[in-house]
Amino acid sequence: MELAMEGKQLVIGYGEKIIIPAMDVKIPKGKITSIIGPNGCGKSTLLKALARILPLQSGDIEIEGVKMSSLKTESIAKKLALLPQGPQAPEGLLVEELVAFGRYPYQKGFGKLSKEDHEHIERAMKATKVLDLKGRSVDTLSGGQRQRVWIAMALAQDTPIILLDEPTTYLDMAHQLEILELLKTLNEKEQKTIALVIHDLNLAARFSDHLIAMRSGTILYEGDVEHVMRKQVLADVFSLDAYIEEDPWSHKPTMVTYKLLHSKQ
Repeated sequence: MELAMEGKQLVIGYGEKIIIPAMDVKIPKGKITSIIGPNGCGKSTLLKALARILPLQSGDIEIEGVKMSSLKTESIAKKLALLPQGPQAPEGLLVEELVAFGRYPYQKGFGKLSKEDHEHIERAMKATKVLDLKGRSVDTLSGGQRQRVWIAMALAQDTPIILLDEPTTYLDMAHQLEILELLKTLNEKEQKTIALVIHDLNLAARFSDHLIAMRSGTILYEGDVEHVMRKQVLADVFSLDAYIEEDPWSHKPTMVTYKLLHSKQ
């Protein structure tokens, strides 16, 4: 399995509070990887560390086989883009202006956008279907439209790897599907490696190639969807008694219903 990113013996935390005590993690190249697990298990902490937003306390991260610690910030910004949870744009900022921020790692001199920059910005807006919104203020858009604009910014950054922290949070079911179908298209047509934190297990199973299941700062299971989306795994990771069937459309395992393991009902 060719890897886009690999973490070795990662120790991650905030000050003296250790969230992830020692972890080896692999992000397969050219695949969609979903990181799942209960609240507070360290999913977002891991993603921030992979993006070098949160410093490691110890361990190493390799990106395309090169130690991240040996790379300059500008070089990393050309290899991976991060869409954090609930990003906020300055009031009044236009869609095209926000997407243009994705070209920041490539700007030189006085920071003027080049012809190539403008081409990347337009291409990103076309791919995410927000080109007709380019003159709109970001704060006037719907939740689904805003997420597509933020993904356009990440796409304009033109990196082989995109990390997203809960990109479907606060969206209704239709807009969740819209965002995940967009990510699937970017993965298949643009050959982007995508890793995301997501809470909806059925959406994770439906759209992912690889799953990482965490609990209490530890990876309990990882592998393809069929390996992870199993009754025993969901019991170990979420303390759920789950009824799983094959999705008739995606042919991936899907959770039909579930109850807490300690429930008497």
